[in-house]
Amino acid sequence: MVQHREDCLRLDASDPLAPLREQFALPEGVIYLDGNSLGARPKASLARAQQVVSQEWGEQLIRSWNDAGWFALPRTLGNRVARLIGAADDEVVVTDSTSINLFKVLAAALRQQQQDAPGRRVIVSERSNFPTDLYMAEGLTRLLGDFGSAGWTLRLIDDPAQLASALDDQVAVVMLTHVHYQTGHLYDMAAVTAQVHQHGALMVWDLAHSAGAVPVDLNGANADYAIGCTYKYLNGGPGSPAFLWVPKRLQGRFEQPLSGWWGHARPFAMEPGYQPSGDVGRFLCGTQGIVSMSLVGCGLDIFEQTSMAALRQKSLALTSLFINLVETRCAGYPLQLITPRDPARRGSQVSFTHPQGFAVMQALIERGVIGDYREPQIMRFGFTPLYTRYQDVWDAVSILLDLLQTEGWNQERFHRRGAVT
Repeated sequence: MVQHREDCLRLDASDPLAPLREQFALPEGVIYLDGNSLGARPKASLARAQQVVSQEWGEQLIRSWNDAGWFALPRTLGNRVARLIGAADDEVVVTDSTSINLFKVLAAALRQQQQDAPGRRVIVSERSNFPTDLYMAEGLTRLLGDFGSAGWTLRLIDDPAQLASALDDQVAVVMLTHVHYQTGHLYDMAAVTAQVHQHGALMVWDLAHSAGAVPVDLNGANADYAIGCTYKYLNGGPGSPAFLWVPKRLQGRFEQPLSGWWGHARPFAMEPGYQPSGDVGRFLCGTQGIVSMSLVGCGLDIFEQTSMAALRQKSLALTSLFINLVETRCAGYPLQLITPRDPARRGSQVSFTHPQGFAVMQALIERGVIGDYREPQIMRFGFTPLYTRYQDVWDAVSILLDLLQTEGWNQERFHRRGAVT
């Protein structure tokens, strides 16, 4: 039972993952609890960026497409990501953005369903899903309507418990985020996928808040398609490329409208007609952003020094400690936990609401506790076991308590909204 800061120091001293923190460049005096939005920088990333720019680009020039492995990078990185998400080799590519990859897999899934069950015209998702997922689905259905495939519907549920009642013989695809970006709610991937398949629909998973945070077994769950990003828990850097997964059983059927030259069976033959690659390369589109992509490997290097089971164990310990300390030490203040209390149902973040959540979060950030804010009134705290310490949890709650007791958050500058808040 943690009752004092010294208890947290003892936990840190016996933590087998503690040495991994030294591989990250974390500012002195900062408690970083926003790795669920942007991961911290691996120290190796700086040297890797310099190598790519000065040596591979600056000296080897165009030869690096072959000599430095640039052309194969989406596949080689994809195989490394695959080990973290329960995928096999040659099922994952690192490429493009999460939004673009979602468009690809959603289009492929709808095309597959139109071949197998042409009467199905409904996509199911959550109303509070990350907005870009809904926007891409809306855009795709509008595009299909423009080309004469009318009648598509985006059916939204307001709670995970409503999924069962939303499934019927009209549903073509279910599109869910494995760990909800606001609440941290974690779906049972295998159970939900099986439920969706029982109704003849295909399952698309967004792993943006899962990959590197919780154990994922896509093949074990018999999922159909998945996408995710590398800049959160995988620590690939701001805007680093996303990833896309399609199991081998569906790769031959995967047809997407973004048929760029990198996805061609013979990209350097420069043929006028498109013929998709017969392997994982068909998921690619255009020329890749090699400098950004090269940094993804630095984050993956650190993951390969531990296991997802060890990371999950520490993640649950950190989030449980944070929930307990906030609810005991900050009792009496209008904080409401919206993250599932059941460890099996939450990811690696904890979210509390507060009537002045935006201002409280801005005050925390000024005091060196970096979390983030999401509407409505949600303060999110992400816990990255690779570098978050137990003492960070204690100190963050202490600063939160001080701000609540003194109303230190109630200053004009903390209520001022910026361009990205």
